[in-house]
Amino acid sequence: MTRFTGLSETEQRQIRMYGCTELQMKEAVEQSLTFRFSGPALMAASIMSDCQEMLTQGAEDSMIREDVRQALNRAKWILFQYGMQRPVA
Repeated sequence: MTRFTGLSETEQRQIRMYGCTELQMKEAVEQSLTFRFSGPALMAASIMSDCQEMLTQGAEDSMIREDVRQALNRAKWILFQYGMQRPVA
């Protein structure tokens, strides 16, 4: 695939999983006003709400299902990276 030219295996896997690399996602998340003012849980919930809306628009469409799958993976990533961090003792 030309889409993956010059990318490492890890970056290729991340793009298949999330639709972008983890570095790109981290930059987008940390620049988001929702993240900065409301936190990771609300940002993840917002993405999940977007998924629900996408499904109402065309759940039978395989491209929409793929977009939903990747968006849910991004929401989970946000929760695991930012929402479940334990305080340092």
